[in-house]
Amino acid sequence: MHKRVLVIDDSALARSLLTEIINSQPDMRVVGTAPDPLVARQMIKDLDPDVLTLDVEMPKMNGLEFLERLMRLRPMPVLMVSSLTERGSDATLRALELGAIDYVAKPRLGIADGIAAQAQEIAGKIRTAASARIRRRTPAAADRPAALPHALRTTDQLMVIGASTGGTEAIRTFLEALPPDAPGMLIAQHMPEAFTAAFARRLDAACAMTVKQAEGGERVMPGHVYVAPGHSHLKLERNGAFYYTALSQDAPVNRHRPSVDVLFDSAARAAGPNVIAILLTGMGRDGAQGMLHVRQAGGYTLAQDEASCVVFGMPRAAIELGAACAVAPLERLPAEALSRLTQTAGSGRAAAVTADTLSIHGRTDEDPDRR
Repeated sequence: MHKRVLVIDDSALARSLLTEIINSQPDMRVVGTAPDPLVARQMIKDLDPDVLTLDVEMPKMNGLEFLERLMRLRPMPVLMVSSLTERGSDATLRALELGAIDYVAKPRLGIADGIAAQAQEIAGKIRTAASARIRRRTPAAADRPAALPHALRTTDQLMVIGASTGGTEAIRTFLEALPPDAPGMLIAQHMPEAFTAAFARRLDAACAMTVKQAEGGERVMPGHVYVAPGHSHLKLERNGAFYYTALSQDAPVNRHRPSVDVLFDSAARAAGPNVIAILLTGMGRDGAQGMLHVRQAGGYTLAQDEASCVVFGMPRAAIELGAACAVAPLERLPAEALSRLTQTAGSGRAAAVTADTLSIHGRTDEDPDRR
């Protein structure tokens, strides 16, 4: 069964290029093209496409305005087609807030090699969008969480988070539920270099913690979040009694740089039982092996459950590997992480995961060390 795609772009050249890319795939075809959202509205009704590709800047109606109306009245999978500029990245991140599944860079028009290079990415993201769960943006909480008790602020624990497709909004939801002095946190989100600084700024405005794009060499402080830049792997390192960020431009891992596995592996080595690792929505397996290493090092690991994921790929891989101590819906993950801090502060060490805790959040595999 072909995936039916409607292409919406004011550029005739872009429409032609996207049509060529999509129709070259064996499992999808373009059922129509529209130069603006006003034309697209009727075509959506008449053609009932499985996926839309949507430009941001268009005449008659801005792509973001159209997307907001679409997700309110007829939610469906949307793949944004955006220029990799600072202005374009802000607009694309807003589109993800409104419910778009993912984004691709505007195809490099007129360059045959560029077309071929982007064809696989565009086709892959259309496939992902067609099978993704549509999640509307949840309103931000009216009141920000209170500060942690003093006993929790003195722990050496820190958090590491990994995500891919659907992760920008999942990370925002997670951070908004945390207090301003929560443990320091490192994040690896699969995202191009042009987007990560804007992503960090938007998170900083949305949550109580201080969020910045990691520069490398920063001491990891409570109440601070460090986002991997799109050009580098982000690692955790220890020097004496303190933890620091480090950047690496080593080869991509699992086809990604930044890679979640690289971040989680470094955290397992540097901090062991002081790590809480959270793996959120995303396509593929990146982060699963690293999460297993965190668990084997005595850290606590959480995976987002299938029902709340946009794409249940990375968390599924971790669960199947036996890497997840617990599985929970996105909305429950912040409370579970804070609960772990309470257990650890109360015992003075990394608390064991009880069977009762696991049963609340879903089935997990046996301890991988006993296999």
